Amino acid sequence: MRKLLSSGLAVFTGVVCTPLVVSPLQMHKTPVPEFRIDQRLQILRSFFQQFGCPARDYAHLFLEASDAYNLDWRLLPSLSYVESTGGKAAHGNNLFGWDNGKAHFPTLAAGIHEVGYQLSHARRFRAKDLNHLLATYNPSESYIERVKSVMRQISPTE
Repeated sequence: MRKLLSSGLAVFTGVVCTPLVVSPLQMHKTPVPEFRIDQRLQILRSFFQQFGCPARDYAHLFLEASDAYNLDWRLLPSLSYVESTGGKAAHGNNLFGWDNGKAHFPTLAAGIHEVGYQLSHARRFRAKDLNHLLATYNPSESYIERVKSVMRQISPTE
């Protein structure tokens, strides 16, 4: 009986300790303090509302993805504003002009998380400061300055 129990325990331990592959939609970091989420959420909604952008209704998803992938919380909303005017010109749930506008995502949430994940983890983007990340995203100097300008419009500081 003892041998049977120890074998079962080994099998059970193997199942419990097996590492899981986590998709971008399942990945979560330590929660950000509620007051910071509320403040940023209000700022983002107000920014998108000012310009009548559909992305206003997804402000919480931008924050969720930014926190999950350790990105400046203004980056994804700014990219969406520059690329599709915050969803006004988005096609295929692609707020970001991802893959030269050819990418299609099953939902806006999936698109936000996928682009956030790629900016954080993809070899060509990861471990770059903002200027180099944006230059990889779109090498045009005027593009980089437009995105940074929108980031400052959303909030002057991170």
